[in-house]
Amino acid sequence: MSPTGETGTSSTPPRANALAHNAGQIESTPNSRGAAVVSENIGLVGVKVKEVRPWIQRDIEQAKQCKADAMLQALLQRASCAPKTKQPELLQQCLKAVLPVCNGQVTTGGICSSGIETALKKYVRPGVENNFYGPFIEATNISLACLEEINVDGMRAPASAVDMVCQQNDMPMYQNHQTVKSTRKPDCVILPLNSACAPFEDEKCGKKDDKKRRAHMTKNAMAKPPAPLLWTDVLACIEFKRKTDRKKPIKPPHSSHKVNDYVPTKPEYLPVDHLKATDPAPGPSQAPATQPAFDTALVSSGLTATQPSQGGSSSKRKATDPLESATKKTRINPDEPDVTVQTGLYAAEMFAANLAVNYLINLIVVDDVIWIWYYDRQGTIQSSGINFIQDLPRFMVLLYALQRFELNDWGRNKDFLPVQVEGKRCHQFKIKDEQLGDVDLLLHTSHDERVTHYGLQGRATNVVPVTSEVLAKKYTDIQDGMVAKIFWGEANRTSEPKILEKVKEIAKVHSTVKDHIPELLWHHTFANPTSAIREALGVPEPTTGSRVLYILVFRKLHSITKLHGKELFDVWYQCIQCHITLWKEGVFHRDVSPGNLMWYRSLGRLIGVLNDYDLSSLAHEQGPRGNERTGTIPFMALELLSAQGQRGEVKHLYRHDLESFMWCFAWISLRYENGALLTVKSRRLDDWATSDAVTCGMLKLYFLNNLKEFRSPHIEPLMWKFLVECFVVLKKEADARYYLGLESLSDGDEQPNPKESESDIDGFLQSFKNTTSWAALSSPPQRPSQ
Repeated sequence: MSPTGETGTSSTPPRANALAHNAGQIESTPNSRGAAVVSENIGLVGVKVKEVRPWIQRDIEQAKQCKADAMLQALLQRASCAPKTKQPELLQQCLKAVLPVCNGQVTTGGICSSGIETALKKYVRPGVENNFYGPFIEATNISLACLEEINVDGMRAPASAVDMVCQQNDMPMYQNHQTVKSTRKPDCVILPLNSACAPFEDEKCGKKDDKKRRAHMTKNAMAKPPAPLLWTDVLACIEFKRKTDRKKPIKPPHSSHKVNDYVPTKPEYLPVDHLKATDPAPGPSQAPATQPAFDTALVSSGLTATQPSQGGSSSKRKATDPLESATKKTRINPDEPDVTVQTGLYAAEMFAANLAVNYLINLIVVDDVIWIWYYDRQGTIQSSGINFIQDLPRFMVLLYALQRFELNDWGRNKDFLPVQVEGKRCHQFKIKDEQLGDVDLLLHTSHDERVTHYGLQGRATNVVPVTSEVLAKKYTDIQDGMVAKIFWGEANRTSEPKILEKVKEIAKVHSTVKDHIPELLWHHTFANPTSAIREALGVPEPTTGSRVLYILVFRKLHSITKLHGKELFDVWYQCIQCHITLWKEGVFHRDVSPGNLMWYRSLGRLIGVLNDYDLSSLAHEQGPRGNERTGTIPFMALELLSAQGQRGEVKHLYRHDLESFMWCFAWISLRYENGALLTVKSRRLDDWATSDAVTCGMLKLYFLNNLKEFRSPHIEPLMWKFLVECFVVLKKEADARYYLGLESLSDGDEQPNPKESESDIDGFLQSFKNTTSWAALSSPPQRPSQ
């Protein structure tokens, strides 16, 4: 859990056509699971495109691909009367059924489908990009009106509760993320008709007044709305690009249409940055073309580097992605991302706007080709392109399917119902529980203490204050309240509730664990894995990285970043004691970060809690675990931040997690004063959170070798001495391992796979406890003399 908003996760399955190893390029690493980072921390990095873009671009570059007909078939299946019953001929039936609309033979409510051809003839004329929004919207809305008249056996009627319409936007849209406001500007959007009409105050567009409804679809829908649209209402975004130097008209539409085999477009799939010439020069958010010898230092753990490198992108992420440094081909203006990345940013806004979204669909239009983009927490999938001018029937089928989508078909989670409580937006969740009966949860999703995720994929953890009559009756001693943790966990991984069961057993016999672990009050696992759509689309390895939705309710805890001085040290050390006991008992946490170090007050004392076990593993689990790339990048051990570590070639040991505790203490001490986050101008280390793994390692090496440079006047002398002594120990230990490794290699032996005994574990911790500042911070306060 990340109550401070400074940690999160995103996971990226590898793509089949991933780029080769290059320096600054974020790619996918085959043998690791969950390298985490603050990619979701909107409060930390803000919501400027140039800061958020690298994480979104990484995910878009690793998108899977499927054929357009497979995507259309899957969408039709979802909009059918029996979505779980395979209907392999559905696409062909619908392609034939929409031909009368394509050929101008359908009239409804005074609208004739011949207007589609007229609008498309306007669209193909030469001109600037925003001249084409109107003709496209006109053709789309005429199509939607006429497609209502088309009936196909096995398909549902149009979703009247949604009543989708294509609406021009081309206006800023805003959304609050924790303490920051984002600004995005989609070209066009798909909305429920009532939501599209809302900014036009003189209109009422309900079904009862069909004339006004048609008038909006053919007039105001093609105008910029007079007030900003709401992200909570957006069903899909449509982003347009006109190829540069487009002075010739596009090939005009046919006068008549028939069903043809799919013809691949050029390009068939839309890669990032294909619309512009590549720019080999490093941009402000990319690494240089070649890495200096710092990576060698990272690999060996000889802490000798003296200069930092410019950062690329980062993310709290899963190990199926390698994180390699490479030359990034960036746009000249970093605030203008590629259309694929731009549309991904819109998807991130849509995910953040609604709770527990299952998936999203967006559309990209380049000249006469449209691509369907499907986003969920397992990854991104793009269909091959459809030439909607020449292959109008396929475009009609796309609209026909979407028109029959209920809100849950658009990806809205029907289990979480939006409600208004005291003027604030909340979500209500009710479910039958075998032991408790009906469990009621009221999720306070507008609360100032909520922590929301921003990104495309991965765990997408949201932490929200929650109230429940049923749970309040069962747990009568809860004073500070409860929080719900909602996240997408890996389907093939031991679940957090099961790991917490093991942790509770350990707590019964170890005082260092008892009272120092989160109290799980209730949990539920949803049954819809993200792999289902991939199986339907024929995506390779559809179950790899599959995710399922969890909701866990915990007793509310407080963030360690609220503490300072001896209280900070005391809670931090309690978490270390809990962690080392669990490690020896076979529970490997592997994600030590400030967001996972918590506390509560009991009998006047602060009790430290080691939190968040959804990236943890058990010693006796099936499958590989020791080399998984798991952690939160700014706090990961230097060995794990190396290229080898990110490729899963470094075994994750206890000393790596203990090193993470040291980086956490430095992070809190240098960035907070008396529990409050310092201003941007006075705090340090932001670049650790906005860099890729290898670059972050270099920045941390620079920190180690230039500690004086990071001294801040707000840090108490004893706390600064403690930091210095800890990092001196860390450096000595790393150098010793480095030279021992060299001796082993000089004898012609391969470097042995490292193992840790309990004495090794205890000895490493003791080396820090032997420092004079540790002893001073551990000593009880002296009583004043009488």
